[in-house]
Amino acid sequence: MKPKFPILKNFKIFGIISILLCATGIVSLLALPFGQNFFNLSIDFAGGTEMEFDLHQQVTQEIQTEVGELFKDATDATASVTSSGDKNEQVLIRSTSIDSEKRAAVIEKMVEKYSLDEDKDLFNNNDVSPSVGSDLQRAAFLCAIVAIVLMLIYISVRFELTSGLAAVCCLIHDLMIMLSVYVWFQIPLDTGFIAAALTILGYSINASIIVFDRIRENLRTARKEPFEEVSERSVWQTMGRTINTTLTTLFTVGMIFILGVPSLKQFTLPLIVGILAGAWSSIFLSASFWAFFRKHFRKKKI
Repeated sequence: MKPKFPILKNFKIFGIISILLCATGIVSLLALPFGQNFFNLSIDFAGGTEMEFDLHQQVTQEIQTEVGELFKDATDATASVTSSGDKNEQVLIRSTSIDSEKRAAVIEKMVEKYSLDEDKDLFNNNDVSPSVGSDLQRAAFLCAIVAIVLMLIYISVRFELTSGLAAVCCLIHDLMIMLSVYVWFQIPLDTGFIAAALTILGYSINASIIVFDRIRENLRTARKEPFEEVSERSVWQTMGRTINTTLTTLFTVGMIFILGVPSLKQFTLPLIVGILAGAWSSIFLSASFWAFFRKHFRKKKI
């Protein structure tokens, strides 16, 4: 495909746009060690109260909404309500910490509303310690670091170290945009974030590898052509594939977002943003990063 406009030459423009999109996520992360939290931490990370009841019936979306309103009437607090159990007959209520009186009020209303036996149908009524959330935060951070390091090693072996560094920059870019979305929309940051982040890491690296592979193929037949020109041509040659793959994935995830329950929407919205960020970074940033690192850190030319 013949280039319509120079992507690598406009790297500064695309870079500035990316920095603006990533800024919120970066600032929010840097503020955490100083006691400033801009994220909407869920019970998974911040701790809180967890209650689970067996309703002896299929917990539909209407019942989840009904239980959420019942909980708010009893405690003046909001809660995350989801179904659980093998047959989805249990309802799991998670909220910020509430005292024993408010818990008793919730139990009383649930027993009265759904004709429950408190001794048999109340499966869980506990506080989740913030220390558990700290362990999850460390685990999430460690998972992301390990995944990025392994990808860096893989790409460095398959291509070269400078391309690995470029891929890592794109991965960090995509994660920071996802974090920014969590802050902008105050999406509860829970264990679903770990799954979404690792999913985006795998999706984004695949899109970047496609670009890198085409660059490597073109370099074999254009050894005297400047690397930037080969990269520019390669990006445009793979752009159609990247866009088609992105649209196909977005269609599937978008249907889940439109038709899914609120808990799924909280998971799929950052996923949609991450997919778009991955397409953006693979098209407008990956080759530019590789050319930049190659120019500054690679002495021997291919």
